[in-house]
Formats: sequence, C-alpha cells, structure tokens
Amino acid sequence: MFPLTLLGLLFITAQTDDKKKKGKNQTTTKEEAPSKYDSMFQRGDLLEVPRTLFTHFGIYLGGGRVAHLIPDILPALSDDEEAIREMVTNNRLILGVIAKCASVRVDTVEDFAYGSEIIVNPMDKVCSRPPLKGEEVADRAEKLQGSTAYSLLWYNCEHYVMYCRYGTCMSFQTFQFCKTVKKFILSQRSAKVTAVLGPVVVLYLGVVSLYSALVIVLVPFIIWMAS
Repeated sequence: MFPLTLLGLLFITAQTDDKKKKGKNQTTTKEEAPSKYDSMFQRGDLLEVPRTLFTHFGIYLGGGRVAHLIPDILPALSDDEEAIREMVTNNRLILGVIAKCASVRVDTVEDFAYGSEIIVNPMDKVCSRPPLKGEEVADRAEKLQGSTAYSLLWYNCEHYVMYCRYGTCMSFQTFQFCKTVKKFILSQRSAKVTAVLGPVVVLYLGVVSLYSALVIVLVPFIIWMAS
C-alpha cells in the first residue's frame, strides 16, 4: 500500500473546498437538466469513443448518463467520495493502469466522450452473440459499479461492456494486439535474428555450456517451425 500512497502524494493534488463546491454544483446542474441524449441513445446501448491509442467503451443508462470502467488510482488512496466522483484526470488514469486499479463509474455523456465522436452499438455487427435486452444490459452495468481490479489486456472497459451487452467477457482490441505480437514474434525474420543474437549474447556473457548451446539452437528452431 505504501507505493500507492507515495504515487498519490507525488501526482494527485489535494482537493480544495472551492473545487469541491464547484464540482458539486456542476454535478447537480447536470443531473437536474433534461437530457438531449435520450432521443439519440436508448437505455442499454453500447457507446464507443475512439481515442488516440485505443478505443473507450461505455453503456448508456438514460438521462445523459454512461456507465464505464476506467483506470483510477484515487479510490485506492482516498475515501473522499466527492473527490472520486469528479472526472478522472490523466494522472489518475495513468497511475490506475500502473497500479491495476479501476472503477466502474457513471459519468455524463460529455465527460465520457471527452469531445470525441460517439459510435452506437458497433459490436452488434461483429459479435456472434445477439445483444441482451436494453434494460437487462443497463441493470448489469449498474450492478457492477464500484472499485475493481484492472488489466490493460485481460480486463478493461471493453471486457466490461461486452459482458453487460452480450454476456461474454472478451476484448477485440486485446485479441488484435495479441495477434499482432504473435505475428511479429513467430516470424521467420525473428527466427533468423534469434539465431544470430543467441550465440553473440552467450559468448559475450561467457556462459558457454552444453545447456546454453541447446538453448541457442532450440529457440530459433522452435520459432522457425512455428512461423
């Protein structure tokens, strides 16, 4: 817990009373205002927001609210619910990814989209399973609110929405990433590079032995056969 506390002291600034009051007033205003998004989205819709390096996902709950899983370090460091409810900053997000801490939270459509274009139900075209009924999707999304473990590859925002809408916990982004890495590693070029670098490293480190000789022969051979 000490490393997390240290990260919080270094990167997360304390919330002042003025900021808390301002955030509270803004939240109240957004919740009380009628939502224009109810005519654009239906309760239970899967919303996709393209980012620079990845795609973010959420479930529309109605009333201009979106449930989404997002990395966040603050719940692991503080019990201040008011500060936690404020929009997740980049510092909180990056530290959450490193510490593998996240939360399923409800934000406004504006905060969720962060100025990006919103795509509605794109997974309906690629997922082999039919979507669940909208009310069931939204109920699942709401029941999972709160702190949760996080993994960039094995449990991210896409796993969350896929479970809510289709009943299967998977990520096409993770699949594509692993496919690309596998294609790069298990290639004939990688086998050749390994075959050259293996003996060089062994000779440089001075660990020449029968075992090391078997390793520098078998590793490139296995990669070659698997490519």
